[in-house]
Amino acid sequence: MIFWQHILDKLQDNQKLYVLTVIENFGSSPGRKGFKMLVAQDGFIFGSVGGGVMEFALVTKAKELLQEKNQPTFIKKQIHKRNIKDGSGMICSGEQTVAFHCLDSGNIPVIASIVSCLKNGEKGTLRLSPDSFDFLNKLSGNQFEYQINSELDWFFEEHIGFRETLYIVGGGHVGVAVSETFVNLGFYVVVFDNRENLNTLENNNFAHQKSVVNYKNIADYIPQGNSSYVAIMTNKYTDDKLVLSQLIRNKYKFIGVLGSVAKLETMWKALLKEGYTQEELDVIYAPIGLSIKSQTPEEIAVSIAAQIIQIRNLERG
Repeated sequence: MIFWQHILDKLQDNQKLYVLTVIENFGSSPGRKGFKMLVAQDGFIFGSVGGGVMEFALVTKAKELLQEKNQPTFIKKQIHKRNIKDGSGMICSGEQTVAFHCLDSGNIPVIASIVSCLKNGEKGTLRLSPDSFDFLNKLSGNQFEYQINSELDWFFEEHIGFRETLYIVGGGHVGVAVSETFVNLGFYVVVFDNRENLNTLENNNFAHQKSVVNYKNIADYIPQGNSSYVAIMTNKYTDDKLVLSQLIRNKYKFIGVLGSVAKLETMWKALLKEGYTQEELDVIYAPIGLSIKSQTPEEIAVSIAAQIIQIRNLERG
C-alpha cells in the first residue's frame, strides 16, 4: 500500500509521474510480473522493476519524458543479454517487458480507490493498456492476466488487494513478530487470543484485525479455502490441541503448530486416541517453520515465512 500512497501524495501535490510496471517476464529476468516503480517530477523514485543498469536506464527515460510537453504510454522490451537489439545491459538471461504510464491529477480517483481498497482489506483488479490505467471492482481468477499482440495492442490485469490471509491463533510475542513479517510480505493478518487485556495483543500494531475469542469456536472465525493460512501458537499445550482439533478436518492452504518435538509428539498421541487419523495429522506442519535453529520471535517469524512462501511458490511454479 505504501507504493500507491506515495503515488497519491505526489498527484495531490499536482505533480506528474511515471508508473513503470513489469507486465511480462521470462527466464531469469530480475523483474517479475507486477514489479512497479514510480518516477515523479521532483525526482522522487520508489519501487523497483529489477534493478541494475537496466533500471537506471528506464528511470532516466522516464525522467526525460517528464520534462517534455507530452508523455506517451508505451511498452519497452528488455532482453538481458549484451550487445543485442532491446538489450538491457544486463547478462542474467531472460527478458521482461515494462509498461510506462504517465499519471497526473486526473488519475487521483483511480489511485485513491486503490489505496482505499488496500486499507479496508478489499480486492479489485488493476487494468493497464495503451489507453488506460484503471481500477475495476471485478476480480480476476489469477494473480495476473495479460496479452501482448503488439506495441499498440496489449493489456495487463493484476489482482490488487489481499489474496491471502494469515490467521495467527495466539497473540503473544511470537505472534507480534509473525504479524510484522507477514504484513511486509503482503498478507492480510488476523490475530486471535482467548485472553482479555493481553498486552502483546493490544500493542500489536501490525495485524489488520485482532480479536479475543473462545477457542472452542475458533473454526467460526477462520474461513476455509486456498487463500487461508493458519499458524497456531497459543500459550499452552491444551489450547494448541483444542484449536487444532477444531480445525484439522477443515480445508486450508496451510496449518502449522508452534512447539517442541516432544510437545507435538504428546499432542499427536492424544489426538490419535481421540479418533483423528495419522493421515489427518500428516498434513499439519509441525513444528511450524523451516528448520533453521530459530530461537527469537523474529527468527521464528522468518522460519515460518520461509516455509509458507516455499509452499505457495512451489504451487505457483
